[in-house]
Amino acid sequence: MRISMIRKSIAAAALAAVFATGAAAHHGWSWAEAEQMELTGTIQQISMGGPHPSLDVAAADGVWRVELGNPRQTERSGFIEGSAKNGDAIVALGNRSQDASEKRLKAVRITVSGKRYDIYPERIQTN
Repeated sequence: MRISMIRKSIAAAALAAVFATGAAAHHGWSWAEAEQMELTGTIQQISMGGPHPSLDVAAADGVWRVELGNPRQTERSGFIEGSAKNGDAIVALGNRSQDASEKRLKAVRITVSGKRYDIYPERIQTN
């Protein structure tokens, strides 16, 4: 009986750690402005790892971090490893950080060398 309780305690602690880590890594949209903007530039670096693939994009006003969806969602959009390379032209549509000093954008759509990838199609604002 005692071993069973210890196992349950360990399992509960492990599960709590997983949820705490996931919550810290996945920050949703609360940090981003509601209005969308377009960012035009050149890809400097590509990271396809979790929790979100991201691109460092050199734009006229500096280098921006462009976050994509989670790895599976990004893949569903068609953007996979090899879809882009450093030096490619990019237009990113998305929501920028509410902190004006931070050059960070959560992309809902990216267009790389003329090919469009809708990362969050349901969030694309069309005016």
